[in-house]
Amino acid sequence: MPQRPEDGPHGRIYMATSVLIADDDPSISRALSFLMQREGHEVRTVTDGEQALAAIEMQPPDVVLLDIMMPKGNGYEICRTLRANPSYDGVRIVMLTAKGGEADQRVGMALGADAYISKPFAIGEVVSCVKDVLARRRSRTAPPERARRPKAGAANA
Repeated sequence: MPQRPEDGPHGRIYMATSVLIADDDPSISRALSFLMQREGHEVRTVTDGEQALAAIEMQPPDVVLLDIMMPKGNGYEICRTLRANPSYDGVRIVMLTAKGGEADQRVGMALGADAYISKPFAIGEVVSCVKDVLARRRSRTAPPERARRPKAGAANA
């Protein structure tokens, strides 16, 4: 089970990593939720931008799988809001979108996304990407470079 260390009153304890899935497509949200739970993550799901911001404010996740095209606040706006607030520096953002053009990817990365995955995507690609962004988060010596994932050839989600 993926875990993150936290300092407790009796030393270091380990907590399961949390993933917030923000996507208005129920089939994608269900598939990602199943996948992330299977990998041992605690998972919450929301279907629009307002819900995403409220969920993050209530309990910041370790990773947000963030669709760009959602009602009530798109993924770009959410990413911009999170990166403008230092309280959310530890939250990793993986943008998931059907907008797979290079210009769209550059915008997402410039706003502070940690990775960008184009739909349709392969299940293994999402698992690998989440592991990568969590590993970079934990490694204090690793450079804060942002990963860009090319469009996958196969669609499993």
